[in-house]
Amino acid sequence: MKRQLLTLASALVLAVLFCSAAWAGMVAQGKCIEYDQVAKTIKIEEYDTHFTPENKYGTPTGTITVFDVSEAKIGIIPEAGDILRIAYSGDTKKYMAVKVMNVSKQDLFKK
Repeated sequence: MKRQLLTLASALVLAVLFCSAAWAGMVAQGKCIEYDQVAKTIKIEEYDTHFTPENKYGTPTGTITVFDVSEAKIGIIPEAGDILRIAYSGDTKKYMAVKVMNVSKQDLFKK
């Protein structure tokens, strides 16, 4: 009985751990090209995760992505040239931003 209970508890823990990856959202980081407050969209040039002293936020990939921010929580208002981190959901046709963080104006590296 004890063995069955231990096996069941282990299976439950593993199931929760495997499902947690599905709960994680997607994140993009890059330079703000345009923030259209009327259309409620943000266009960024995405950065990769290759950090160097010259590119402390990552290296530009050349990929331009547009996010719908109509329902997103936006911290410091982004301007062209700011580095943004955007948590989003959606398919490849339309990305819905959940949260927009202005990394360059709220620089955590300075702390």
